[in-house]
Parts: sequence; C-alpha cells; structure tokens
Amino acid sequence: MTARDVFDRLGLTDYEQDALINLFDLGRTTAPNLAAATGIPKARIYGVLDSLAGDGYVEVIPGRPKEYIAKPPNTVLDRATENERQSFEQFKQEIERNRESFLSEFQPRYEHATEGDRPAEELFRVVDVGEPSESGTRRIYHTATETVRVLSKAFEYLDRIEPAFANAVERGLDVRILLLSPDRLAPPARAQQADTVAHITDAYPSVGIRYSDRPLPWRGTIADPSMEYNSGTAILLVQEDEVPNHMRQAAITENGSFVAGVSRYFELVWTHESDEVEENHANTP
Repeated sequence: MTARDVFDRLGLTDYEQDALINLFDLGRTTAPNLAAATGIPKARIYGVLDSLAGDGYVEVIPGRPKEYIAKPPNTVLDRATENERQSFEQFKQEIERNRESFLSEFQPRYEHATEGDRPAEELFRVVDVGEPSESGTRRIYHTATETVRVLSKAFEYLDRIEPAFANAVERGLDVRILLLSPDRLAPPARAQQADTVAHITDAYPSVGIRYSDRPLPWRGTIADPSMEYNSGTAILLVQEDEVPNHMRQAAITENGSFVAGVSRYFELVWTHESDEVEENHANTP
C-alpha cells in the first residue's frame, strides 16, 4: 500500500483526491485557482470543496472570495478515522433499532425450515492463509470480550491486523502472546521478532509476552475460552515449514470444547515451558 492508496481508503472521488493533493501543495487558495491548477471544472469545484470540508479535511476561510486550505495530513488521517468510527456507530445503532422486527419476522421462518433437519455443527471452517485468515483474525479481536491468546513464531503479521489488536487492548482485554524462542529462529525471523516485541512492549505495555523454549505445533489466535465449553473462538494453523504460505490453510472454530483444549495447551506452555522477554531480546536481533 502506497501513500496515495490511502486516498482510496478514505473513499474520495478522483476530483476530491486531486483537489486535496493540490491543496497540500498550494496552501491557502481560492476555488477558481484550485480549479485552474487541477483541471476540475469550475461548475464542480465548489461541490468538491464542500464535500472535503464536510469530511473535515479542508478548512473554509470566509471572505470575498472564500478561500480554502487543507488540514494538516495527520489531522486528515485522524478525522478519517473518526468519520469511520461514527459511521460504524450509526450502522450499529440502525441494526439494533431493527433487530427485534427482523428477528420476529425471519427467526420463525428459519426455525420452521430447518426444524428436524439441522446437520451436526461443523468443528472447523477452513480458510486460506493470507487475507482470508487475517480477516478472520481481525474478527476474533473485534468480537472478543475478555481474553485473547496468540501463538506465533514471530508475530510477523502484526502490522496487517494491528488496528484490531490495538482496539482489543484499548478495551481492556487480557492479551498474551506466546512466541517461539529467538534461539530457534533463523536470523531474519529473529530480527523481525525482535522489532515486533520492541514495538509491542513500547506501545502496548499491558500485553504479556513470553518465549516458548520448545517448538510450537500450532499457531493462531484464541479468544474467550470457557471451561464450561460454552464459548470461545479460535483460528489455527499447524506448523508446516515445507509448505509455501500461499498453499496453506487455517481452521476457524467456535466449538467450545476444542477452544478450551487449545487454551489449556497455551496456559500450560505459558506457565511451564516459556521464559519472560529479556530486554536485549526485545530490542536487538
């Protein structure tokens, strides 16, 4: 993802992207000047600027004529995040307002159609490793309510799921990470692990990290296990160094018994077969 790809994530039109990029270059300017610089038709430029101002990316300076100036890039990103949060909250509220009527209409239909004909619950749902497994991992972080446990060699995919990870930490969840001992990693993976550990210990001091001194047959994420076997979610893959990442698959399960068993494995390794992170491991390869 490049710097300019961020504009696509903001949901800006081509005209809005061009206008905002040129405002970063021009500073304070008028709509006609911006139209001339960008080639945006004069009939469209005011609507484009009004949209950017409404999103909080551009400041309007009253006068005759009005002038416009882009907000600082960091402010633009902060505002985009806040806009997305507000949009999600509105979506969530709308869903909740309609939940009762939706369920009252469609739950009876579902129960009538499937009564006496429901297959046994699947133990696993299989997804490809990569974006599908990372999407499933992000969903686990977002839906977890109490605990998250991570099994990984070096947690090399943190940057791709970090917003969800950070959200779980901010919500006060008990997050622990069990990594493979640096002594068991090749130099490139050891360096990557050290950078990741240093980042986590600095940015998320409440997160527990330990190193397993034995190989980890499983890797994945576990959330909210219960010894009553009535809750929990996990996404797991087995250690297969000889299989390329693009050919691997991961298993997602909501089977309470299985999640409790994997969680029990994690806790046993955490307590009896792992070491605390040493400062030199967290900051150097």
